[in-house]
Amino acid sequence: DGMNVLFIVVDDLRPVLGCYGDKLVKSPNIDQLASRSVVFSNAYAQQAVCAPSRVSFLTGRRPDTTRLYDFYSYWRVHAGNYSTMPQYFKENGYMTLSVGKVFHPGVSSNHSDDYPYSWSIPPFHPSTEKYENDKTCRGKDGKLYANLVCPVDVTEMPGGTLPDIQSTEEAIRLLNVMKTNKQKFFLAVGYHKPHIPLRYPQEFLKLYPLENITLAPDPWVPAKLPSVAYNPWTDIRQRDDVKALNVSFPYGPLPDDFQRQVRQSYYAAVSYLDMQVGLLLNALDAVGLSNDTIIVFTADHGWSLGEHGEWAKYSNFDVATRVPLMFYVPGMTTSSVGQGERVFPYLDPFNHVLGLAPQGQRKKVVELVSLFSTLAELAGLRVPPVCPETSFHVALCTEGASIVQYFNASEEQVEEEKDRCDVCFNEEPVAFSQYPRPADTPQWNSDKPRLKDIRIMGYSMRTIDCRYTLWVRFNPSNFSADFEDVHAGELYMVETDPNQDYNIYNNTSHGCFLKKILG
Repeated sequence: DGMNVLFIVVDDLRPVLGCYGDKLVKSPNIDQLASRSVVFSNAYAQQAVCAPSRVSFLTGRRPDTTRLYDFYSYWRVHAGNYSTMPQYFKENGYMTLSVGKVFHPGVSSNHSDDYPYSWSIPPFHPSTEKYENDKTCRGKDGKLYANLVCPVDVTEMPGGTLPDIQSTEEAIRLLNVMKTNKQKFFLAVGYHKPHIPLRYPQEFLKLYPLENITLAPDPWVPAKLPSVAYNPWTDIRQRDDVKALNVSFPYGPLPDDFQRQVRQSYYAAVSYLDMQVGLLLNALDAVGLSNDTIIVFTADHGWSLGEHGEWAKYSNFDVATRVPLMFYVPGMTTSSVGQGERVFPYLDPFNHVLGLAPQGQRKKVVELVSLFSTLAELAGLRVPPVCPETSFHVALCTEGASIVQYFNASEEQVEEEKDRCDVCFNEEPVAFSQYPRPADTPQWNSDKPRLKDIRIMGYSMRTIDCRYTLWVRFNPSNFSADFEDVHAGELYMVETDPNQDYNIYNNTSHGCFLKKILG
């Protein structure tokens, strides 16, 4: 009577995974999951910052409907009393459980991770989370710092552990309880790495010798990038090791050797994450539930690693908005295995060379706002209705259509027109993202403007062929965008400019895009 759901969401993970074609990374456990899943290679978040993205996909509403663009309001009070995905599963007889960072903690989830609406029991947070930004990184001088690049000896850490290790242990404990109680569950597990600080067990550095680490393919600020589109990475500038470099604001750049170290530590943190995912999935096997559990693996948004001279998220580029997204559905994405057969044996990232290809890569452009309706359909629940034009008063509806129809490979004919972005006559799905700014030029609060300071909203549309972004006047007092008052525009052709370095907005007509964005 309905499958369990294991929902894994990772903080700041761009698709640097073997199953997404990355040749450097060691991610055998996530790749193994991908080999039994449907993998979406063009999945996008609705806003490249934690709280707005998570509230958006957990409610199935876009940021303009949750009215959350920062961290400082709770949608049930500020926008509408919207049901969430876990709440819907809870109301349909599931035990709903939250471990680690699922909702963004704080005001935006009512200081309770939306308990008791969304969860059957109070959410679990690792006890060592509170040390995350403390001085726990040992410098060359032997002193402790609050660094960006922070490989550590876990035995020296407060409590002798790290938050993601604790989250894995708790999630495994809950799986055993659910098995014993024979309860149908929706278990959400939120991993914090590779979010900054890049604090992970130091042995993972061994996987990535510095001489193998390159710079980003485009580590410069593009000549035609509108200044409003640039994010000045203020959060990493506040870390002790970056501060010591005395990099100029807003464009930097970071010294090349330090850029390599950041990229090296991001990869190391991904392998540390992979180990946690491997232990968790192995435990699902051990309790005999791999045949009865749908698994979703995704991230809240990506993270720039020096592309366009940028670091962190806070932009509309693919590097910030594109996420991994895969669905494992027993009997659908893979045939059921026999009793006692392992589906997810743990693979050690240190000695496992794995070349498992994903079960199926889907190129269709999809959005995280579709997760709610997709999971409802996969679990055999009634799919929530599509939201009306204005839905502040509607408790249960979604703004993202289910993508289950794309699981079938025969649906995969993607209309790719060479160097044409024909959105006028093309019915292909598109993804919408957006990002607020306080001004036309980079400021200290450009990355994370508070609602009252937002003056411009960048609305971005990603099709299979291109990315189109309009930066328009925005009024925070009534949440209105004025598309007559365009501050800047961007247009990138994926075929000829996959890294989005050459903005051709000014030498193209784009009436069709405007229609689609306003539509």
